[in-house]
Amino acid sequence: MQARAEQHREQFYNLVMKAIDNLPSAFQDKLENLDVVVADWPSPVQLAKTNTRNRFALLGLYEGVPHTRRSRHYGMVLPDKITVFRKPIEARCRSWEEVEKEIVRVVRHEIAHHFGTDEPTLRDIEGNQRKKDR
Repeated sequence: MQARAEQHREQFYNLVMKAIDNLPSAFQDKLENLDVVVADWPSPVQLAKTNTRNRFALLGLYEGVPHTRRSRHYGMVLPDKITVFRKPIEARCRSWEEVEKEIVRVVRHEIAHHFGTDEPTLRDIEGNQRKKDR
């Protein structure tokens, strides 16, 4: 049973890496000093940092200094970090295909934060995209 769970985690991680690999090269070329990790759940600190009470509500998190806030003196710092939360994503999806689509959406959302896009702007963009997809 534990081997199966580990295999499932690995498959999820591979989907996250695939989502990053499939980003347009213009974005991939600028992904520097960035770690991407998968965690089962957000930590209490991550929930508090985002003012989120429901651990099922946080699907991904960018922690770092966005490109738009970096000066020419930026350097010698720990990597920025994107965390993708497996259990909340799986809980909202009914199929593995939905999981993959949600991972792509979450990765793109967090990458946009890395490049300096704020949450209200991202929500507008994602809302417009959902309307187009209907």
